[in-house]
Amino acid sequence: MTDAAYLQLQAMGRYARATAGEAVLADGDQNQIVFVARGATKLVAHASGGREQVVAFHFEGDLVSVPARGAHSYTLCALQDCELIAFAAAEFLGLARSEPGLLNEVLERVLASLARSREKSIALGRKTAQERVASFLVSMAGRIGMPQEGGCLLHLPMSRRDMADSLGLTIETISRQLTELREAGLIETSGRSVVHLCDNASLQARAGHLSSAA
Repeated sequence: MTDAAYLQLQAMGRYARATAGEAVLADGDQNQIVFVARGATKLVAHASGGREQVVAFHFEGDLVSVPARGAHSYTLCALQDCELIAFAAAEFLGLARSEPGLLNEVLERVLASLARSREKSIALGRKTAQERVASFLVSMAGRIGMPQEGGCLLHLPMSRRDMADSLGLTIETISRQLTELREAGLIETSGRSVVHLCDNASLQARAGHLSSAA
């Protein structure tokens, strides 16, 4: 980016901090784009009758599109202590159109988010409970996992309820499927948040993924 564009981006940003469990943005009247500088968040959609759906999880370095209130309202909530920068979407995208470097960054992140949305749509529409949980763990490994010899270590900032609300399952089902994956030797767990993926290839097969040879 040019120096002038960088200064313009700084000027249009609204800086915020949030503690774990706190709502960062709620029920806004305009589309917003939020950069997660530190921490982790969940985007929650609200429907009539108090119904909620965890739409997506976002982590350090992610851009989050928070829609304005429409058919549903949305809340961005902190899963961990967070530092965030919020932009009015129209202003942010207007600047991106004139800055190829920024536009490329936005497009790459949009394509990655679209791919995750497709995977989630397939999981919710066609996969079993165990496939959904395995798919979730494989996805998290690619986003926040720490590679270890023969596997991957996850420190999940979301609760079992968050996972259940995201995957369209109950908390009991989440716990049962994690137990089955653990008994199969595919994962190891420690406490409520640490998951060690012992066999990524087998876990991907449990997730219903096609083999690389297919």
